[in-house]
Amino acid sequence: MAARRDYFDGCGAAHALDLVGERWALLVVRELVLGPKRFTDLRAGLPHASPNVLSQRLRELEDAGVLRRRRLPPPAASAVYELTEWGQELEPVLQSLGRWAARALPPADSIKVDSFILSLRTLFVPERAADVDVTLQLVLDEQPFRVHLAHGELDIERGEVADPDATVRCSPTTLAGIVHMGMPVADAEAGGLLDLSGDRAALTALTDSVQMPEPLPA
Repeated sequence: MAARRDYFDGCGAAHALDLVGERWALLVVRELVLGPKRFTDLRAGLPHASPNVLSQRLRELEDAGVLRRRRLPPPAASAVYELTEWGQELEPVLQSLGRWAARALPPADSIKVDSFILSLRTLFVPERAADVDVTLQLVLDEQPFRVHLAHGELDIERGEVADPDATVRCSPTTLAGIVHMGMPVADAEAGGLLDLSGDRAALTALTDSVQMPEPLPA
């Protein structure tokens, strides 16, 4: 295993990079923001990271106190990785980086589920949802999420909703196209990319509450 490279600099930013600046480290954190995951789940979220590199990053982040490894009780009896309370404090850091980079975001063919959910949190504008109170069930690549948008707050967590105002089933890439790029919902439905049931205005409320930052001048 390669030795970790330190900056040997008393600056707090330099020490932060000592802890989470290696390639894939912050993306591992991103994958765990929404809750614990098994190694196989992390591999699915970071398919371009080799198993050896991913294992090394997990060890480094565990040694640094950013995450911990925990074994689930029977019948699951499998190990999962989860952020510590200190590690969870990196979410606003990820959001700030994402918001900053979104001004010059290159085109992409797809987006992963956790990346899209984090983008909703990052680009949410409370003032745009001040008079809204809706609950949506998002099912993105068969992964369910409860979304509650109410009085200027956005709450998103994994799980089912008993009686949502609307249910949206699609890929995260499709919903990102609608929310971030302005793709018409009707076009996604007509193309068989999205299934929407319930109050269509609930999805409109979610879409309207998110705003991409102004792009950098050419």
